[in-house]
Amino acid sequence: MKLKTIKQLTGTICLKTGLHIGAGDVEMHIGGIDSQVVKHPQTQLPYIPGSSLKGKIRSLLELYLGLINWTEGGVFKSNFLKDVPNEDKRNAVLLLQLFGDSADKEKDANNIGSTRLSFSDCFVSKETKEKDFVLSEVKAEVSIDRKTSKASGGGPRFIERVPQGVEFDFSVSIKDFEGDNWENSKDIILKGLKLLELDALGGSGSRGYGRVEFKDLKIGGENLSLNEVKI
Repeated sequence: MKLKTIKQLTGTICLKTGLHIGAGDVEMHIGGIDSQVVKHPQTQLPYIPGSSLKGKIRSLLELYLGLINWTEGGVFKSNFLKDVPNEDKRNAVLLLQLFGDSADKEKDANNIGSTRLSFSDCFVSKETKEKDFVLSEVKAEVSIDRKTSKASGGGPRFIERVPQGVEFDFSVSIKDFEGDNWENSKDIILKGLKLLELDALGGSGSRGYGRVEFKDLKIGGENLSLNEVKI
């Protein structure tokens, strides 16, 4: 394999609703927040981990491309490529090339090679900092009794969210090797971003959390718009 170039996809993630990506709290404090958002350990500002973006976009693409039945425990089953229909196999190979997978001789035989995509952590944008936005809100969540339509016992849980309107810098490095079909790669990456806009990022997406919009997308000097992406 010969690397031709590394392209940089950049842009902005704008929150359309509150976002909760949990910090994995190990302690609960009486009267405090039950679930905090992940924050940078030095600045204490919230951020979006690249792993959260990569994992959600990949899972949405697996659903969209009809490949989810070939996964097990969040990864593709061993030797699954020999059983996949040809059309699905092309999509599976492309997805493995872009997002990577565990080492496997069969995947190497299908020219999977090095993982193409490297997602960066997304930090609060300079524009958001200059606007002096509030970067944290606390939302009370209660369970509803389905028969009475009233709050059930146990009291509310207090969930920390990053509020609507906060923006994060977004960046993905894309390795382009000789023999890769760049247009196919770009198309599937943009479809993944579009699917994420239509779905949600982070926790409690079914309750309205985590709606995002990608703005000002560019690869090199090329401006990109998700409005033109067909799903």
